[in-house]
Amino acid sequence: MDIRRRDLLTSTAIFFGGSVITRAGTIAGQLPWRPGAGVPPTPVLPGPWVYFTGAEGAAVEAIADRIIPADAETPGGKDAGCALFIDRQLAGPYGRQEGLYVRPPFLKGIKQQGPQDEAGPAQQYREGLAALDRFCRANHGGKAFAELGDADKDAILTGLESSTVKLDGADGKALFELLLKDVQQGFFADPIYGGNRDMVAWRMIGYPGARYDYRDWVGRHNERFPLPPVGITGRADWTPRKT
Repeated sequence: MDIRRRDLLTSTAIFFGGSVITRAGTIAGQLPWRPGAGVPPTPVLPGPWVYFTGAEGAAVEAIADRIIPADAETPGGKDAGCALFIDRQLAGPYGRQEGLYVRPPFLKGIKQQGPQDEAGPAQQYREGLAALDRFCRANHGGKAFAELGDADKDAILTGLESSTVKLDGADGKALFELLLKDVQQGFFADPIYGGNRDMVAWRMIGYPGARYDYRDWVGRHNERFPLPPVGITGRADWTPRKT
C-alpha cells in the first residue's frame, strides 16, 4: 500500500487550542476543578459488536491492522481498538448522518464538498464489506479477507486505493478512503470513544492529551513531552483505590 505508519502521522492533523489566563494562583490540597462538573461522552466499553456482524468486524479489524501495522513499540490498528471505535460510531449519530442534509437531489460533487451520497456511512460499510467479501471469496479460494495472508491483504487494499480492484455492488476506492479516514480517527481519538486503547497513539507521537496546562512546552519543538498523556476521563492511576 501507499500508506505507512509514519505517513499516517503527517496526514492526520491535531489542533491545539488555548485560552488566555489573566489570573494565576497556587492551589494545594485540592483539584482546580470540580469532578463531574462537565458532561463527558459515555465511555465505550469492550464487548460484542453493536453494528457490525461478526464477519464484518473481523474484516475491519484485519483492515485496520494493515493500514496501521504493529511494530516493536506500538500495537496495530486492531489492538488499538480502531474497529471498536468504528462500530460504535456507525451505531450512533455518525452512521445515521444526524445533522446532515439527506434529501434529494443527490449530485456527484468534488471531494472538497464532503459527502454527497444518499447512503450514509452505515450503509456504505454494510454494502462495501459485503462486496469485499464476495471479491475475496471469488478470487482467493473461498477465503474471507480476514483469512488471507498479509501480502494478499495488502494487494487487495492497494488495488482498492488505486481502483484496479473493482467490487461488484460498491465503489472500492470510496470504501478504502472511508476506512482509511475512520481508522485514522479511531487510532488518534480520545480513548473514551473506544480507539487509541491505553493512549497508544498519543504515546507514540508524544501528544499530552487533555492535560490541564502544558504552556511551558508549546514552543519547545522537537523535544519529547516527558509526562504521560491524559484523556477526557483522566488516567487510571488517578482513580482512588478502595482499601
